[in-house]
Amino acid sequence: MTATLELGALAAGIGETAAGITAGWHRVCLVNDLEPAWGEAALVAGRQVALFRTGPGEVLAVAHEDPATGAHVMARGILGSRGACPTIASPLHKEVYDLETGECFSTPGLRLATFSTRIIDGFVEIEL
Repeated sequence: MTATLELGALAAGIGETAAGITAGWHRVCLVNDLEPAWGEAALVAGRQVALFRTGPGEVLAVAHEDPATGAHVMARGILGSRGACPTIASPLHKEVYDLETGECFSTPGLRLATFSTRIIDGFVEIEL
């Protein structure tokens, strides 16, 4: 599944950022469209985002762009964990990131952008 959200299709909180990306909450897809433990890419208000359904009612969202290489591949990364912390490993060079904070465990100084998510009426929404 690849979702594309047009700039005008906002759930709430309209605002314009410096990069021309519309800020606020954006409805992306049904939570049931996402397979558990599998990444999906979505274009949300001009930004490529990687979505991960980590539990029945939990979806985490990060930038689809790999901070180490600039390639848009993070939705194809390898999900894992460090203790109770969910992680994603880049499919290219295997840098491991905390899915909740974006911190890189394997290469200090790298950080993956993270986004707040919520599930409203069965739909995943992301705040940019």
